[in-house]
Amino acid sequence: MKGLLIKSPWIDHILQGNKTWEIRGSNTNIRGKIALIKSGTGKVFGTADLIGCKKLSFEEYKKSEAFHLVPMVKDQTKPYKNIHAWVLDNPCIFKEPIRYHHPQGAVIWVNLPEELMIRDGIDE
Repeated sequence: MKGLLIKSPWIDHILQGNKTWEIRGSNTNIRGKIALIKSGTGKVFGTADLIGCKKLSFEEYKKSEAFHLVPMVKDQTKPYKNIHAWVLDNPCIFKEPIRYHHPQGAVIWVNLPEELMIRDGIDE
């Protein structure tokens, strides 16, 4: 299973179901259930379904605050050269976060062993 690294407070908003777009600077072709990892903790806090990816213009990004929850401020610049909304659905927060081994250099995705998720009763 793929694990997506997300900083706080954004991961918390996703797990609570309030944030359905994760804004990134590149496209992703990954789809399906992914693990959600809180950056800097070494722990998986839940899962969500990655159901799509949309390239956004800066105007679309500014009009979509309800989906990504990044507050718009006057004279704001683009967060990335290319703006992509990774569309998430069906968040599931774990009662207890799961520890994992963080590989050196991983900044966006971590390949998690399937046994980790199955062992802890997360496999569906």
